[in-house]
Amino acid sequence: MKKAVVLFSGGLDSTTALYLAKSKGFEVHALSFDYGQCHNKELEAARKIVEELDIAEHIVVETNMQAWGGSALTDEQLEVPQGGESTEEIPVTYVPARNMIFLAYAASYAEVVGAQDIFIGVSEVDFSGYVDCRQEFIEAMEEAINKGTVCGAVEDRPIKVHTPFIDLTKAEEIELGMELGVNYGLTWSCYQGEELACGSCDSCLLRLKAFEEAGYVDPIEYRE
Repeated sequence: MKKAVVLFSGGLDSTTALYLAKSKGFEVHALSFDYGQCHNKELEAARKIVEELDIAEHIVVETNMQAWGGSALTDEQLEVPQGGESTEEIPVTYVPARNMIFLAYAASYAEVVGAQDIFIGVSEVDFSGYVDCRQEFIEAMEEAINKGTVCGAVEDRPIKVHTPFIDLTKAEEIELGMELGVNYGLTWSCYQGEELACGSCDSCLLRLKAFEEAGYVDPIEYRE
């Protein structure tokens, strides 16, 4: 069985990617990160989701991006905006170079377990202005990975970075997830770490809009 490393936060996108990789017959190795985010609600969701699925391994990597902050997701002194943000500007919830760091870890993990495939649930359509969700960035990272790993540079076993949702809206992604049987009731998208999702941060608004456009009711509870 082919092996795949799936970058897995416990959010909507990464969970759909996890289910998709499994549906394609991959032996899934899920990789999550405790990177110094202000709350661990997504990680809690990730652990619940893998309990329901038969996957080969789930690893949580600890790496302290809170040490330098620079994002409302890692710096408690910065406030998460409510009511949505313009994608024409880089939002304060952008975590500097996060996907670059995550993909580097994923490449190392993939080389060790013998995986030639990495899945990441980024999209250029509904991406909140995050520059590390663009196809040109992913292509550049894939090239760097294959120049900087033994499997890619020496053994002619290149690693492919899959972005199955890169051209999809979140609504289209949810439609696919429903076909795959994704349990969206276990996922967490809210930037806040409270008992219920806030319903008013950028991530919640994108999620709610996507479920509505896809013709489904979001199964999680919201405060507002």
